[in-house]
Amino acid sequence: MTTLGIIGSGNIGTVVAKLAVAAGIDVVLANSRGPESLREKAAELGVRAGTAVEAAEAGDVVVVTIPLGRYAEVPVEPLVGKVVIDTMNYYPSREGRIEELDNETSNVADLLQRHLPESRTVKVFNNIAAINLLNLARPSGAEDRSALPLAGNDADARKTVAELLDQLGWDAVDIGPLSESWRIETETAVYVDPYVSEGSSLERIMGGYDDPGKTAPAADIEKLVATAYRPPVKDRQF
Repeated sequence: MTTLGIIGSGNIGTVVAKLAVAAGIDVVLANSRGPESLREKAAELGVRAGTAVEAAEAGDVVVVTIPLGRYAEVPVEPLVGKVVIDTMNYYPSREGRIEELDNETSNVADLLQRHLPESRTVKVFNNIAAINLLNLARPSGAEDRSALPLAGNDADARKTVAELLDQLGWDAVDIGPLSESWRIETETAVYVDPYVSEGSSLERIMGGYDDPGKTAPAADIEKLVATAYRPPVKDRQF
């Protein structure tokens, strides 16, 4: 892969861009405010700023890392046939209630896949804080390498994303189709906590505190996914 498109310039999008540049991957970064608003950040990261359409067109793989409530704004035509990474989570306090998520007849990744019917959606990066995604990246073969779970309906797409993760400094745990992606969503045991160092917390991390992180090897992530439990989504209050 030579170019990564990233739609969304928040914390996760920024860290993925930083790791990609370090791996020698060309990046086109977009947000909802337009390329001009990204001029300084793009220069700092060493990426190209573009529109969402330009990022979608340029990327061999495209990351969608925006608030879930805006998923329908993702351009469809430029993503036909492409692998699309979904990092989104459902926070009702931000998005409002979404009935099919509340009653668990669907999951977050399904929403994006239906919006992009001719793309190949892979769920990853949604279960980790940005600072841990950055600080825990390690070279391939490192003894203290951590892993991220991923899900997708297309086996080749999952393989492509696993290879991208390896370039970015991470092992991959393939959990199968999107129907299994609830296992890595908010409120499961694999969400954020496995990567947070002892004595820290998500609240501190989100408040701007640095965190060196805690190694989460593939074997540990596999166990957490296999035994996953998620409280009823309809009861979620955040």
